[in-house]
Formats: sequence, C-alpha cells, structure tokens
Amino acid sequence: MKPLFQKFSETTFDESGHLKGFQLHYGENFNFAYDVVDAIADEEPQKRAVQFCDEQGNEKKLTFSDISRLSSQAGSFLLKQGIQKGDRVLLILKRHYEYWYLVTALHKIGAVAVPATYMLQTNDIIYRLNSANIKAVICAEDEDLCGRIFEASEQSHTKPMLYTVRAERKGFVWIDDKLSAEPERLTRIPNHVNDEFLIYFTSGTTGNPKMTIHNYAYPLGHIVTAEYWQCVRNDGLHLSVADTGWAKCSWGKIYGQWLCGSAVMVYEFEHFNSEQMMQVLEKYQVTTFCAPPTLFRMMAKNGIRREAFASVRHVSTAGEALQEEIIRLFHEATGLEIMAGFGQTETTLMIGNFAGSRPKRGSMGKPNPHFNVLLLDAEGNPVKTGETGEICIDTREHMPEGLCMGYGNNKDATARFWKDGIFHTGDTAWKDKEGYYYYVSRTDDIIKSSGYRIGPFEVESVLIQHPAVLECAVTGVPDSERGYLVKATVVLKDGFQPSEDLKSELQEFSNERIAHYKCPKIIAFADALPKTHSGKICYHILRERDAES
Repeated sequence: MKPLFQKFSETTFDESGHLKGFQLHYGENFNFAYDVVDAIADEEPQKRAVQFCDEQGNEKKLTFSDISRLSSQAGSFLLKQGIQKGDRVLLILKRHYEYWYLVTALHKIGAVAVPATYMLQTNDIIYRLNSANIKAVICAEDEDLCGRIFEASEQSHTKPMLYTVRAERKGFVWIDDKLSAEPERLTRIPNHVNDEFLIYFTSGTTGNPKMTIHNYAYPLGHIVTAEYWQCVRNDGLHLSVADTGWAKCSWGKIYGQWLCGSAVMVYEFEHFNSEQMMQVLEKYQVTTFCAPPTLFRMMAKNGIRREAFASVRHVSTAGEALQEEIIRLFHEATGLEIMAGFGQTETTLMIGNFAGSRPKRGSMGKPNPHFNVLLLDAEGNPVKTGETGEICIDTREHMPEGLCMGYGNNKDATARFWKDGIFHTGDTAWKDKEGYYYYVSRTDDIIKSSGYRIGPFEVESVLIQHPAVLECAVTGVPDSERGYLVKATVVLKDGFQPSEDLKSELQEFSNERIAHYKCPKIIAFADALPKTHSGKICYHILRERDAES
C-alpha cells in the first residue's frame, strides 16, 4: 500500500530537486480517523502504528487494526456517555499510548480534542475548563494529576465528566475496562472539513492563554512537516520528543507520520536523560528523529554515541534557535545534519530545511510552498533582503490547510494577529540572497524556555497574588542550555525586605499555582520597574540591563 499522502496531495520540485509546489485535494467530509486510520487498517491491518516503551521497561505495539478497533470502541462508549459532535474534551494523558486511540475516537465522533500537558496546576486547569466549556476530561492515572483535575472540576462552572486510564480513581470513570463490550467498528458520523477538530491553548503576553482552533484539514497540512522536513519513511519509525499535551505531538507523533506510512515511537519518561534516549533510538532502530534544541544541547554536553544513531537517517529540530556549534558537534559525532524548521501552534511547518535542499547551519530554511510567507515591517511593507521583518502569512487568495481558524471566542486576539487577510506570527526574521530565513526574536515578550512558550502575563498574574509583591515584571534571560530562563523582577510592598528566603518562598508560591516550566528560575528585587510615561512596563530596558550584567 502506498502512503496515503499521495492520495491527498500533489508536489512539484524545481530543477535542483528543491520543494517548489504543494497542493491538497480532499472531500468536504474529510476525517483523518476514517480516511486515514481506518483506511490503512482495512488495507494493512498489521502495519505498525505505535511502538511504545517506558523507563520501567514496559513495551507495547499497536497496529493500525488496533487503533481502528480501540478508537471505534472508545467512540461508541463516549457517545453512550453523552459526548456528542462539537463537545470539547480535555486530554491530559502524558505520553501514554492510550492517547493515540482516544484522540482518534474523538475525531470519529466529531468531538473536539483539547490536549493539555500534565504539568498544569489547578488554576491552569480551571481556566481551560471554563474558557473552552469542556464537557469531559480524560486523563492519566497519576494520583496527583487526578487530584488537581478533580479539584479544578469542582471549582469550574462546567462540571465536566471525568475519566481515567490504567487505574481507577475516586471521582473518575475508569475507561479501559468499558471498551471490550463496545462494537469494533463505528458507523461513520458525518462531519464537514471546516468543523472544529482540535484546540490548543497558546501563551500570550497581554492576557491568558488563547484557544487556537484547527479544523479537520489540519492533519493534511502536516504532510509537508513529515514527508519533506522530518523525511519520515514508509514502514519506518519516527521519534519526536514531545508530551501529548503540546502541539509538537501533532507535528511529530500522529498526523503527518501516519499519512506518510511511518509508525511513531513513543518513549514515556519523567525527566530527560540523553543516554536513555539514545538507548531507545538504538534498541528500536528509529529511522527519523526530531527533538527541541534544548535536548540536542544536553546530548552535546553529556556525550553523543555514534552507534546509537546507526539506524537514524534524518534529524530535525524546531522550537527555538539552535547554535551552529551544537549542530557541528552533532554532525561530527553522528555524520547527521540537524535540519531546522519553524512553525507555531497556530500553523503546521512554515519554514524548513527541506529534503533535497542544501541545509544552511543557523538558518530555519526556506518557506513551505503551501504558505505564502512574507516578511513585513511595522507598516506592513515587505522588507529588503538582509533586513528584519515580521514573519506573516498572506491568506487573501488562499487559506492554507494547517493554519488555525482563529482564537476561539477571543475576538481581540484574532483581530490583533489577523489583519486584512494577513496572519501575523509575532516572530521576526531576515532572509539572505538565496532565500534562507534566519530567526531573530519575538515582536512581543513571549519567552521560549526549553521549547516552551511562556507568557509573562501568566507568571506575573500569579506572583502578584503573593502578599509581599507590589508589582513585578517577567522576562527571559539567555541560557546556554534552555535557551532562556524565566526571570521575575519584583518590587516589594512596604514592610517586606529582600532575602534569599523570600526568593525561595516566591518560587514555591509559583510552583503551587502554575506549571513548573513557567515558574521563575531567577528572582531579583528592585525598588521600581522602568515604565513609559503612560505607566507601561519597559520590558526592553529590563532585558538590556540583564544583557549588561
């Protein structure tokens, strides 16, 4: 069986073999669960879809027949529970293999999947339950996680139904033992390609995280991501390092990979260990590998074993800039070039070092021909070669599959980022004479730490609740390993004095209220924050001070 991406797409290349054109064709009722998962299961039922392992040595292989059957059974069960087309379901499943058939089940019944990370704290979960009007939550069996979700559900106005996998928990329905009684094939439920399909929450600087809404065509946009950037192989095994709660999972662990015929490697771990990761690559003969820059830096620091990458044919990275020195060290150790790319939670891959092209170290690559990428100045005019501009997508003539439909019920955010048919990413870059793009920075104050997007507003909103804090500003401080560290500059109320104990107290206060990756790693005290005449905090001055110190 030929990979299904060939059925849904047409690609052209220039004389040098570079990706030149990409077009999609599909029906108005396209549904990844039926038209890809079930279609593969019908033709090649024993074709591997998921290869799972964890730190404890547990293993499991799921074929497309398994995914098709389990997703139908789960879909049937959820329908009987009252979950219907259009209902939003929060998925917090860590790296559990159950994610793959449960998210497919939601696609089959027309429910909207809302993946989220297990690192969310109670307040984070309450916000998501209320803002997305969540109907149900399906989560991993971790007792602490279940406790946070249960507490959040009690305080939310939606009062969602609660489900767990692998173990029974008080207040939750254990979903695993309910599936065997359900039919192994689900009658197709109609959907339209423009229906809501998937929602991710993405951080911003001027408010709480925004709901990024994708439609049913979103998986097709990831054909370029998988086939021409990650270069996955039919019957190969691809490993992208990502928790199921992040958009990177959709980029590298399901849609494009299955469309291109590749199985996905799922390695469940609590804390990254470069040697253990290399053991997984070696043992399971992974053929393509994608990881955030932070992990490549950690590998370079701890030592790279060439034999661990013997089966790997292609390596890629995205999420933040990766130093050329790390790329060089990795190439010397493995003979493989790390192929950088760029995109957002709102998009599929926008820019990349694609198959057939000559990679340029330090460059994000060239635009995906599926997107009409522009570099614009503050007035909306194209910038010259070598000048910095904002990365934008022109949708006036074509709305590309893979670009989100907007920010849910946040009309202000949608209007701010979508102007006159131009989508503004908020990221800046410049391009050279050959058309290669080089990342510069955010136009706003988003912090990228270890691949995570962190909005200062989220962290500031928590710190300001502490009785000692009068006001605060959160910025990113460059770090050789994580890219940036979260720093909070705090002005104390009268009666409080700076101290190391108070720093620890503020960090613990944050840890209890927001996901730990958002919490400030550095806290500095100040008598006042730099501000404009209108009273706005001058974040750029704080960053300049950090650079000088």
